[in-house]
Amino acid sequence: MDVRDRVERFEDLMVWQKARVLTKEVYRMTSIGQFARDFGLSQQIQRASVSMMSNLAEGFERGGRAEFHQFIVIAKASCAEVRCQLYIALDVGYINQLEFDALKIKAEEISKLLSRLKSSVAAQLKKN
Repeated sequence: MDVRDRVERFEDLMVWQKARVLTKEVYRMTSIGQFARDFGLSQQIQRASVSMMSNLAEGFERGGRAEFHQFIVIAKASCAEVRCQLYIALDVGYINQLEFDALKIKAEEISKLLSRLKSSVAAQLKKN
């Protein structure tokens, strides 16, 4: 069964919902303290987190499995970018270890879900 047969809207994708939560937390985190004044890093991590959500939505709405697969790959890369930038934020003291750990766990969960979704869509592509 095709993922698109079970899910009617991108908003129903669990991975999109989790990316939405992470994106909200990234925006909250980047709006306070020194992080808010580092326009380069704060904007970059915001864009990367938004990219996860947006690429899932766009790929899903395009309607084709091959395109959806491509956009999942892009979303997964954006998720890795968010994780990388979390390390930078930790290393320069913009976030503490507890904040880092909580956000990293969420990003890792999203990455795993994206991997599973990517594999599922790839299997569907091979069937056709």
